Amino acid sequence: MTEHPYVVNHGPEVDFPWKSGGPPADRLDLELTERCNNSCLHCCINRPAADKQARDRELDTDGWKEVLRQAAGMGVLTVRMTGGEPLLRKDFPEIYLAARRLGLKVLLFTNARLITPEIAGLFAEIPPREAIEISAYGMRRESYEAVTESAGSYAGFRNGVQCLIDRKIPFVVKGALLPPNEGEREEFAAWAAATSRMDAPPSYALFLELRGRRDSEAKNRRIRSLRLSPAAALAVLADPPEDYRREMAQFLGRFTAPPGDRLFTCGVGPGCVDAYGVFQPCMGLRDPELTFDLKNGTLKEAVASLLPRLRKMRATDPLYLERCARCFLRGLCEQCPARSWSEHGTLDRPVDYCCQVAHAQARFLGLLDDGQWAWEVRDAPERIHQWQRRATTP
Repeated sequence: MTEHPYVVNHGPEVDFPWKSGGPPADRLDLELTERCNNSCLHCCINRPAADKQARDRELDTDGWKEVLRQAAGMGVLTVRMTGGEPLLRKDFPEIYLAARRLGLKVLLFTNARLITPEIAGLFAEIPPREAIEISAYGMRRESYEAVTESAGSYAGFRNGVQCLIDRKIPFVVKGALLPPNEGEREEFAAWAAATSRMDAPPSYALFLELRGRRDSEAKNRRIRSLRLSPAAALAVLADPPEDYRREMAQFLGRFTAPPGDRLFTCGVGPGCVDAYGVFQPCMGLRDPELTFDLKNGTLKEAVASLLPRLRKMRATDPLYLERCARCFLRGLCEQCPARSWSEHGTLDRPVDYCCQVAHAQARFLGLLDDGQWAWEVRDAPERIHQWQRRATTP
């Protein structure tokens, strides 16, 4: 590996352990902390910003630098730094610069509250090479802080965004559709178009995930209560209907075959290193049986030990085999082992909410009749082919 400031040319010695049996991984997720300065209603991970126990357990600066070094040596091109709120870490600038000196692009997920003129100046001097992604929870103080449950958070968010604007740092915004802000979609889209580098309306977190560490049933009950009904979710997804049908006509031909009993159909990887230096297959999958503590080995060893296992895993849950394994709506459904784990504590129990939303979309598109279930359909390829012809005919 030949190194220059913020540019690295990888020689033939670079190892790509992801390649065997799957696509190479060019991005690695880094969960720098689980702590956050917001306490959002719907959050699947956040711990209090002042949680000393969590802070003391977090991987230290040198630990993160070593993870970055190993990732670069394995051919990773981009690291996604997330949390919690990654800017809570006082050593964030040092970790960020370590990544950029290795030639890694940095994709930062943040609520923007801690973006100061100094942090924006860092991004201006050493660009992350990916647009910063900002979560926005409302267009007014009342709606924003009803979601974050944190006094002063709206002003901090606005100030942070303005710091990026002042230094011309590219960013995009995304939201979570929740009762306090559900009436602000048009205003949010207009604001995003006027302030960010986006050429499409902002995306929303619609299908709220439960807490993957299964650490608070009370919080999980609250998250369930905030989920949109399948009909309400469909109304957002299919707005406007013509664009939705056109996009689905291109998409469904590639992602509609029943998965059978193969459990991981997502390609698996590139993986995530959590706040405490534990590698897991993705940010959502917290099953302790499918993790690797990097204090006991390298990132390469973690990937080599876990990902081949995942590719071989097969579902055994009878309900999954009866329904999900035979369902052709894979491309419309959020069902996956991570969702099953957070909902049920197993990897292959069907998540009814995901199933209901997928079927609502299929019925809207005309792929299913009312009352019909996708796992009962035997002529799925013909249905999809005929539907695509209708959907793309002027």
